[in-house]
Amino acid sequence: MAKSVSRDLHKMKAFVRFKENTEHESERRKFAAWFEPEHFIVEPAGDFFVQRFHDMDWIIATPKGTAFYTENTLKFDHKPAQKLQMTDDTEELWKIYYASIFNPARLKVKAMRSEMPKKYWHNLPEAMLIPDLIKTAAKRATKMRISSPSKAAGFADAARAPEIHIVKPRESQFSNLIDLNNAARTCQRCTLHCNATQTVVGEGDSEAKLMIVGEQPGDAEDLAGRPFVGPAGKLLDEALKNSNIKREKAYVTNAVKHFKFEPRGKRRIHQRPNRYEVQHCKYWLINEIEIVRPTLIIAMGATAAGALTGSDSNIATRRGRIVKTDFGPSLLITFHPAAILRAGAYERADEMKSQLLADLNMAAAWLAKDTPVL
Repeated sequence: MAKSVSRDLHKMKAFVRFKENTEHESERRKFAAWFEPEHFIVEPAGDFFVQRFHDMDWIIATPKGTAFYTENTLKFDHKPAQKLQMTDDTEELWKIYYASIFNPARLKVKAMRSEMPKKYWHNLPEAMLIPDLIKTAAKRATKMRISSPSKAAGFADAARAPEIHIVKPRESQFSNLIDLNNAARTCQRCTLHCNATQTVVGEGDSEAKLMIVGEQPGDAEDLAGRPFVGPAGKLLDEALKNSNIKREKAYVTNAVKHFKFEPRGKRRIHQRPNRYEVQHCKYWLINEIEIVRPTLIIAMGATAAGALTGSDSNIATRRGRIVKTDFGPSLLITFHPAAILRAGAYERADEMKSQLLADLNMAAAWLAKDTPVL
C-alpha cells in the first residue's frame, strides 16, 4: 500500500496539466486542473504544487477531493469533484512541442507504458498524439538517419579530448628530478590541481633500473605528499620485500600526480582519472622516464598501463609478461595493490595477490639476470 501511494503521488506530480482561466481578469493568473488518482493523495501533494506554482492561483480537482490555492493560502475540500470542462489556447502549442521532442530512435513502448500508464492518458492533451507517434516511429527514425550529417561539425575535433598513444620520450626538458619535481608542484595542466592538497611527485633512486608506476595518489598520499604511503603502499612494500626488491633502489611514481576524489561526508572517495587527465599528466611521466632511464617499468593497474601503452584493457589478460616498448625500457603490467584491497576477503583477492607476487618475482629475476624479454 505504501509503495502504491508513493507511486500515485509521483504520477500526480508528473501528469497534472493546468489550463488557464482567462474569463476573469485579476492581478494573479488563475489555473485549474483535473486529475484522477488511485488514492487520497491531494493533501500530501499540496505543498509540492504550492512550491512549484506559488505565483498563481490554482485548483486541482479530483474524484477524491480538491485543492485550492488562492492568494497564498492552500485549502482542501474532501468531497468528490466533478470533472472540469475547460479549454486552453496553449494546449495546441504544448502538443506541437511534445511532438517535436518525441525521439523515435529511442522509443521504448514498454518503458513508456510503465512510466506513463494508459489510465492517465485520457486526461493528458498530448496523449492523443502518442499512438500515431508510435506508429510512425520507425519511418521517422529512418528519415532522421538519412538526413543526419555524415561528417562531424568543424568544432568536433577541437572539442574531442586527445587520444592516448605511446610517445617516445625526447630529451627531457629538465636536467634532473629536483628541477622536474619543482615544476610539477605548480602544475595546472588539468583541473585536478584545484581540489588536491598538493602534487605528489615520484621518489627513489634517480638512476634506478626499476621504475614502478601506479595510478594516482590516494587520500594518505595527497596529505603526505609521497607516493604509496597509504594502505595500498603498505601492501606494495610487503610484496616488494617478499620479492627481494628494495623499494629505495627503485623509482616509484604515479601516472597522475594529483588526487582525484569525490567528497562523501568527511571522507574523500577515490575516483579514477579520465583519459584527458591521464594524457595531460603524461608529460611528467615521460620526463621522469627520460631522466631516470630505467631498464624495466612495472605498470600497476589499468591507468598506468594505459598511460604507457595507449590501452587500459583487461589487466588480467596482459599481466605476467615482460615486453619491449618503443620508448626504451621494457614493460611489465600487473595489478594495482589498491585493486587487491578493494577485492576484500574474496578468493579473487588472494589470487590477485599471488599473481602480483609472481610478477614482482619475475621482475626481480629479470633484473638480476638481464634475461631476454618474452
